[in-house]
Amino acid sequence: MPRHHIRVQAAAVVASAVLMAAAPAAYAAATTHAPNSRAGHAAAKAPQNPGSEEIRAQFDLWQAALATGDPERVADRYAPDGVLVPTMSNRIRTDRAGIVDYFEHFLAQKPEARITRSVVSVLDGNSAVDTGTYRFTLTEENGSERTVDARYTFVYEKKAGNWLIINHHSSAMPEG
Repeated sequence: MPRHHIRVQAAAVVASAVLMAAAPAAYAAATTHAPNSRAGHAAAKAPQNPGSEEIRAQFDLWQAALATGDPERVADRYAPDGVLVPTMSNRIRTDRAGIVDYFEHFLAQKPEARITRSVVSVLDGNSAVDTGTYRFTLTEENGSERTVDARYTFVYEKKAGNWLIINHHSSAMPEG
């Protein structure tokens, strides 16, 4: 075999040995950096967590919908699969029609709600819970007003850029 071929073969063997020696390090670098790159990419896409005030503002939007007197507008604040366990009814509402039905009757009393205590828990960039107490002022058919103190929990989920109520539980205070 000519010397030229021996040198080429030797160079190939050396190059293979270098590549094989470098392969574990290259593999380790690839596996170390790839997940971090994906995680960094996912973190860049993850929504920023809302502040407590952004979540509390959702109650103001719900209250504004109540003030319209339009049960459809109130139902718009709820997700299509939202659940309502209402203050003034024993029936759980699990769809838009049920939520609209409840508010048709409830809005007849011209409710005005005021939060007396709120505790917000931000779960992530797309979900949060606001729980606490509120006081409703209701107007009876004869024009007299009465108040109802109640506990509430609103569970919000951000869908298509909008905060919607996915679960709302409200119950009158047992002490009066």
